[in-house]
Amino acid sequence: MKLRVCAAFLLSSLLIPPPAFGHSRRSPTASGNPDLRTGIHTLDVAPAWSGQPVGFALLTRGNQQFVAFYDAERRMTLAQRTLGEHRWSFTVLPSTLGWDSHNYITMAMDREGYLHVAGNMHASPLVYFRSARPYDASSMERVSALTGKNEERVTYPVFNYAPDGTLLFQYRSGSSGSGDTYRDRYDERTRSWHPLTEQPLFFGGARMNAYPLDVVRGPDGWYHQFWVWRDKPLAETNHDLSYARSRDLVHWETAAGTPLTLPLTIATPGLIVDPVPSRGGLLNGTQAVGFDAFGGLVLSYLKYDSAGKTQLYFAQWEHGRWINQQATNWNYRWDFHGMGSLVNEIHIGPLRAVGGKLTIAINHKVYGSGVWEVDPVTMRLRGKLSMAGEEGEDSSASENGLMERSAADLGGSRTDGVTYRLSWKTLRQNRDRPQPEGPPPPSMLHLVLSQ
Repeated sequence: MKLRVCAAFLLSSLLIPPPAFGHSRRSPTASGNPDLRTGIHTLDVAPAWSGQPVGFALLTRGNQQFVAFYDAERRMTLAQRTLGEHRWSFTVLPSTLGWDSHNYITMAMDREGYLHVAGNMHASPLVYFRSARPYDASSMERVSALTGKNEERVTYPVFNYAPDGTLLFQYRSGSSGSGDTYRDRYDERTRSWHPLTEQPLFFGGARMNAYPLDVVRGPDGWYHQFWVWRDKPLAETNHDLSYARSRDLVHWETAAGTPLTLPLTIATPGLIVDPVPSRGGLLNGTQAVGFDAFGGLVLSYLKYDSAGKTQLYFAQWEHGRWINQQATNWNYRWDFHGMGSLVNEIHIGPLRAVGGKLTIAINHKVYGSGVWEVDPVTMRLRGKLSMAGEEGEDSSASENGLMERSAADLGGSRTDGVTYRLSWKTLRQNRDRPQPEGPPPPSMLHLVLSQ
């Protein structure tokens, strides 16, 4: 997702594909794509809050589509429609947004078709809703607890799926510079949550906390997990880029294949990819997991070079060790610091193998936006291939200062070649404080279809 950077986290899109649910007697199905047949290309959803960037969510399953957003009055709201229909039905949930851009909304669907929604949390008590009926957003009910433990200071809710399709929920308990990361699993039979592992995945205690990227399942069948550590709420105190892998999200090992015991801590041997020190230009969420033409794992990330300039680096596991290669020679330093949601000056996407070339999408404050070719031998940027950048934020503001935002379909589905996304406009970040000039009028939230 995205060009919004929080000093505490950058929300990335859901990278574990949702399971391919079978069509049970309760599951709606679609024959072809009715939106194509009715000629829908852009569909208004509703006026949405535009005072600051905060993540919305889109989920398509079968012939049902769900949107989670903050309405013009900042109320958490769900919209639902049947594909091919122009009308949405709306359900307002009892949760109202403040000025905190950390408080995005996310959602998922379990194997029985029940909708799960979480959001509007930043070191605050759990905010979680579940539908009482399958495929029915109007039946959402608030659930006060998952396991009932470590849920009083929740941030960064992430839904994903285990290899067998079990719905998982990840969150941080604690605060920036002091917290632990937990994962729970959902039992559809009992409609209850249970810890995925006895210990948290990451333990920072009172000393620090981990900021993980969304776990990525690669073409090699491994789940790849990268993260950084942070000592304080200050963005510049990120350090030590780290990695672990798993086949089942329960048992973990190092890149060298050494089994690990949970929780993972800063002292756990074999995890560090690049020992970037605090104030070394490493910022949580400004990394991306990609793969080369042979399916090999490649991490793209930013840090300062020896001259203190911000550069793009690639990390690859080769011959029993991590190889970290500088890809750029930019004459620019992104001097981020402090607390609150930051305006992103450099966004990098994952390395991709496309048409026989290695490519990476970059949005840079100074060097512009586009897709660059990467030399497969030196791992240096060769040149810009196109002006098309990553989805998330337009590099230029409109006349009234609003920026374009977007969100991909969490359902990960392409129905008859159609891809769905959300599009809306907001002001820039303001360190999670009210805008001095006050909030702007709401902007229209659009559903956009493309082929």
